[in-house]
Amino acid sequence: MGNSALRAHVETAQKTGVFQLKDRGLTEFPLDLQKLTSNLRTIDLSNNKIDSLPPLLIGKFTLLKSLSLNNNKLTVLPDELCNLKKLEMLILNNNHLRELPSTFGQLSALKTLSLSGNQLRALPPQLCSLRHLDVMDLSKNQIRSIPDFVGELQVIELNLNQNQISQISVKISCCPRLKVLRLEENCLELSMLPQSILSDSQISLLAVEGNLFEIKKLRELEGYDKYMERFTATKKKFA
Repeated sequence: MGNSALRAHVETAQKTGVFQLKDRGLTEFPLDLQKLTSNLRTIDLSNNKIDSLPPLLIGKFTLLKSLSLNNNKLTVLPDELCNLKKLEMLILNNNHLRELPSTFGQLSALKTLSLSGNQLRALPPQLCSLRHLDVMDLSKNQIRSIPDFVGELQVIELNLNQNQISQISVKISCCPRLKVLRLEENCLELSMLPQSILSDSQISLLAVEGNLFEIKKLRELEGYDKYMERFTATKKKFA
């Protein structure tokens, strides 16, 4: 895209605090944004061809609350991204990410994290440090098992649909705020689903269609009635 068009977007963003440039075939993060590090609250560069974020620039957006880079070609995230102490929403669906920076837990204000359609092979332990995280979408990755540290997650909603999960730690029942757990289209046998999810957790919506068992078999498990009590109570609350 032409420099004048980009300049016009930068000038608008200077007034609004919002920089949105989607579907433009951009191959790199616009360096012109360095003029706006102290006033941008939202950046949306979805549906481009960006393969990396500039380490020296990305961590300087001190007021940034929302960053969206859906449908790009990112393979890694720089550590400097984790300096964004006001970031509440990070949306990176459909990229090529295999892991998160070791410092990811420093994004202390993060409330929504969406990494659907990447190449994560395991649940990143750094996520347990995010105390304000409400919603996390890790669907359409290559995650195979859910380890013990999952019990430390603070999320309210966890989407793990369309992974390759065949094992889940019983500790998932210990998640203090987890209400919605989505595990559709994975590789779960019924015997691998911890019964404590039903009998002894906060979970009031469990979605497990498309695994290696019939849903009616789930209804026969001990604790299913307790789960249904939570499910019904929640449904009434929102009716």
